[in-house]
Amino acid sequence: MIDDGSMTRDRVATQGVDIVVSAGDESGALEIDRSRSAVFIKGDEQLQFAGKRISVVHVGITAPGGEQYVREVVKHPGAVVIVPVSANGEVHLLRQYRAPVGESLVEIPAGTRDVPGEPPEETARRELKEEMGLVADTFTLLGRVYNSPGFCTEETYIYLATGLHQREAEREGPEEKYMDVLKLPLDDAIDLCTTGAIHDAQTIIGLMLAQRRLED
Repeated sequence: MIDDGSMTRDRVATQGVDIVVSAGDESGALEIDRSRSAVFIKGDEQLQFAGKRISVVHVGITAPGGEQYVREVVKHPGAVVIVPVSANGEVHLLRQYRAPVGESLVEIPAGTRDVPGEPPEETARRELKEEMGLVADTFTLLGRVYNSPGFCTEETYIYLATGLHQREAEREGPEEKYMDVLKLPLDDAIDLCTTGAIHDAQTIIGLMLAQRRLED
């Protein structure tokens, strides 16, 4: 970003990095001044566990001051989530049992990027059809998030799906077999996020991003 003097810039220093916020830029874009960034060097990975979907490695890191340490990292192929919104403003949600937390959670449709080389939008189309039997005319990328960057490489692509057509679902596995489908106004779903009734992180993010995009 080039400052020609036509706009003001507010600088926020954080951990040795300047984040430059351009006033009047409605996109909300941030420029990071990396000239002051501390440099960490990532070393070799040592495999500790290899599962069907994830693996765990030890990664050696060298800090800017030369200190060396090891981090446990969960390697994940990444995922997609989809916010399907009908023409009448209703969002389609799922209630699904999640074994790691021992609860049934209300979520937007989601899936792992487990097909090598498959573009994320194609994964989103496939997962939406499999889980909900929905085909969408339009997929709009709302953003990408790292789910838990403190220990996991998982990156999730968030899509808004519109122009929905109902087909037959093609669910796989016992958890998908017993999923419930919920349809409610998007604003009501946002209310469930703010009251804590929905507490799946990527669902909260996806719903709020979709609401913002549809308001534009």
